Amino acid sequence: MQRCAWCSDDPLYVRYHDHEWGVPNRNPQVLFEFLLLEGFQAGLSWITVLRKRERYRQVLFGFDPQRLARMTDAEIDERMQDPGIIRNRRKLEAARNNARAWLRLEDPAAFIWSFVEGRPLVNHFPMHQQVPAITPEAEAMSRALKKAGFSFVGPTICYAYMQACGLVMDHTTDCHRYVQLADSSTASAQAGSPMQVH
Repeated sequence: MQRCAWCSDDPLYVRYHDHEWGVPNRNPQVLFEFLLLEGFQAGLSWITVLRKRERYRQVLFGFDPQRLARMTDAEIDERMQDPGIIRNRRKLEAARNNARAWLRLEDPAAFIWSFVEGRPLVNHFPMHQQVPAITPEAEAMSRALKKAGFSFVGPTICYAYMQACGLVMDHTTDCHRYVQLADSSTASAQAGSPMQVH
């Protein structure tokens, strides 16, 4: 089965590629989780974060922004001793900070999706090398998130976030998920939520 070139044969990566990456997600809890995970990835590989994702869920209160916003310095100290996560104090402090910023948003899911006008951007790249690392939409999201008080939200992180949560569909045209997700976006358009084609 043909998959995007970035997807290795690691079962964790395959599951992520086949079931999550590029699938439009409007669940605020999932959107928040991915925003933090993308920040944790900064300077590292995505597979590293995926392998630690379950442990992050355990130590970061299931990515509950209400509870995470109340995380104490002592709780951060405790997590800095946990080998199951990426032990970076700045990233853990950013997770707490970003939870607080998330809670200040009136409608977080609508805010996140506003950068693509509420509908997925469907791209048609034949090769992985053609997929951009940054787009104007990601730059706009990064500026707005920083203005709202978020950190670890540079434009590269924001574009990876948009891909992960399906704001952008960047499966290459030779990937089996490309047809499935392009078709589902077309169906969504016919149902009254038009897709954007780049």
